[in-house]
Amino acid sequence: MTSSASETVSGIKSVNARLAEELQVGEHQVAATVRLLDEGSTVPFIARYRKEVTGSLDDAQLRQLDERLRYLRELDERRAAVLASIEEQGKLTDELRHALLAADTKSRVEDIYLPYKPKRRTKAQIAREAGLEPLADRLLEDPSLDPTVVAAEYVSDTVTDAAAALEGARHIVIERVSEDAQLVGEVRETFWRQGSCSSAPRSEEIAKSAAGQKFRDYFEFSEPLEEMPSHRVLAVLRGEKEGVLAVDFTGGDDEGYQAMVAASLGVDLSGNGPASNWLATTVRWAWRTKLMISTAVDARVRLRQRAEDDAVAVFAKNLKDLLLAAPAGNRTTLGLDPGFRTGVKVAVVDGTGKVLDTCAIYPHQPQKQWDAAKATLAALVARHGVELIAIGNGTASRETDSLAAELLSDIKASGAQPPVKATVSEAGASVYSASEYASDELPDLDVSLRGAVSIARRLQDPLAELVKIDPKSIGVGQYQHDVTPGTLARSLDAVVEDAVNAVGVDLNTASVPLLARVSGVTPGLAEAIVGHRDAAGRFRSRGALLDVPRLGPKAFEQCAGFLRITDGDDPLDASGVHPEAYPVVRRILERTGLQLAELIGDERSLKSLKPAEFADERFGIPTVTDILGELEKPGRDPRPAFSTATFAAGVEKVADLKPGMVLEGVVTNVAAFGAFVDVGVHQDGLVHVSAMANRFVSDPHEVVKSGQVVKVKVVEVDVDRQRIGLSLRLDDEVRTPGADRGARRADARKGQESGGPARGRNNAQAERGRSGGQKGSAQKNGAQKDGAQKNGAQKGGGQARGGQGRGRRESQPLNGSMAQALRDAGFGK
Repeated sequence: MTSSASETVSGIKSVNARLAEELQVGEHQVAATVRLLDEGSTVPFIARYRKEVTGSLDDAQLRQLDERLRYLRELDERRAAVLASIEEQGKLTDELRHALLAADTKSRVEDIYLPYKPKRRTKAQIAREAGLEPLADRLLEDPSLDPTVVAAEYVSDTVTDAAAALEGARHIVIERVSEDAQLVGEVRETFWRQGSCSSAPRSEEIAKSAAGQKFRDYFEFSEPLEEMPSHRVLAVLRGEKEGVLAVDFTGGDDEGYQAMVAASLGVDLSGNGPASNWLATTVRWAWRTKLMISTAVDARVRLRQRAEDDAVAVFAKNLKDLLLAAPAGNRTTLGLDPGFRTGVKVAVVDGTGKVLDTCAIYPHQPQKQWDAAKATLAALVARHGVELIAIGNGTASRETDSLAAELLSDIKASGAQPPVKATVSEAGASVYSASEYASDELPDLDVSLRGAVSIARRLQDPLAELVKIDPKSIGVGQYQHDVTPGTLARSLDAVVEDAVNAVGVDLNTASVPLLARVSGVTPGLAEAIVGHRDAAGRFRSRGALLDVPRLGPKAFEQCAGFLRITDGDDPLDASGVHPEAYPVVRRILERTGLQLAELIGDERSLKSLKPAEFADERFGIPTVTDILGELEKPGRDPRPAFSTATFAAGVEKVADLKPGMVLEGVVTNVAAFGAFVDVGVHQDGLVHVSAMANRFVSDPHEVVKSGQVVKVKVVEVDVDRQRIGLSLRLDDEVRTPGADRGARRADARKGQESGGPARGRNNAQAERGRSGGQKGSAQKNGAQKDGAQKNGAQKGGGQARGGQGRGRRESQPLNGSMAQALRDAGFGK
């Protein structure tokens, strides 16, 4: 869409003016940004390279502007269509036009349009055709009339008797009430303020079933609509969808709503005239059969929409944190995709991600080839100079971690430098393995081995590998499977685009999926870039991009600044300085008398320069400031330094946990009610928002983010329900399982989201219990089950891990066959 629909609707503020008011920025800033967006510029490009034009709006403001721009244009288009429709009917009055022009939401426009909207013949319409509208009007205007006597005057061939006439008149009044836009709006807002959502099991039989137990904390549940947090909304709606819960939306006292209906009709409910009883009954019917039902539906839609918006925001924040996680760097990496019966899949990749070697080992049940597996890994480490070992966090992860730890201990004992091991989330790895792109990228590898390759690459560069996967499959969301797909996809695509462009992309090594996320580069254009690179060799300069078929000046403008070329013809091509701004750098060189190679990285010289001295009409102070920053640290990576968590030895399943333990773990997911932390027992523990700091925390993202290494204290363990209560406050007291559960449930029913830690943990942790656990085999198998907040059912179950003969053992001295195997592999003397 290239122009605002408001241009065709006079009498209202322009889209730009409304956006400026909403965002509290200048209208000139909005106008300039809208023009750039309409010309095909992307948000990352505008945020980075058009600061002078937009008045330095950041990417968050630009995303919000882009989203609201879409909504307001759709609103104006719908408004124009409604005005045209009513005008064609010859019913458009000045008052009606004014009401439509003043409508600021789509729902308000639809409320006003309802009486004029073409629809099938209703009972009210049939009554009007039978000439009964005057009867309805007379009874409303004069309650002293006797309804039966007056109705008898309207008996005809189509109206059999007075009762039929009165029934038709009632249908007319009820429809009139349901189409009163002012009344509908007032009732909707009152219902939202006073209403509540409640749930109960559909039957005792369902309540006792395994499926029902997931939702047992909602068997006696009620909470005000305005206070109900998103995770509980989605949990309740999921329980209803799965046939476990009966959900009800109530607005409170019916008498208040009936009074509102009566006031809109001018009916005195306390009157005692002959028609008063008929009128009072009509008012009750109007509320009970029309408005109450439609308003409850509106409340459900509104509640779900708000919950979806919150869930999408949580998913977007978590995805951003995961994409911008610390890269381990271009080091040779061994990837392990754990498994029991099918074995552990192994892949070695070099610093660029190229596959060097693959195999499968069988250290666990039922084969128990522990020493042979360790010898195989030792040989691979020695042969390829492995520096990193990436272990997937799926089924058999801790058991495989034990194998790797024993291997590293043996290598260290041999006098060699052991690799660094780290646990990597394998969410979505199986989705990648079975994808068409993986088939093209790794055509000679079995699907099962591709997962190990992906795990190794994720450790090297999470961003470059995760962009190959549909964001929804990465599994860091809150009830993502319950969110409208289109809404989620649009938000997540924006997050991926912003992350990729914030980091920058190596033009000579980037994959097609990674290039396709660069500003201005479409999937087809990404394929063309890689095809040209394969045919003509490395790009030596950014300017060579213009030799790529179908890559024109506009695409070059949008993408060039985000593409990096190391060891190219121009050192600036390795920086974030856009080619269009290279003349500014030349002026800086002339002023300083330095060569480019001397200036790059010279902090003293660069800090002594004043941006205003190099600004001109095209490149203002903000851009020149950015240029100086890039020259100081060219191609800087905004991602943090690489670090790993060390899981406690001997703690491998929930039963191993004891209240009071202090453990190191990795944040796997951040939700509105807290954060989930992997402490190495195949079941994430929950740090409720109330246990995150010694202060009030409104948003868990203020304290932690996905991928962060944290220390937590175990405060509660429920082995039967596979639930773990954790705290970031290491001085917190531990809790006795079940001791305060009744109190917590009582608090839960009150809906006090900001209550104490015990109450909050029950509700928040219940979300995970009701929905099947945080981590699961679904992550490994790619089965995105509805029963999980993250990505599936509980991973492998405690039984699979409890008696598998994992073989965790103390490291043995270097002697016998294992010592010989290490010597054969090249370790020791």
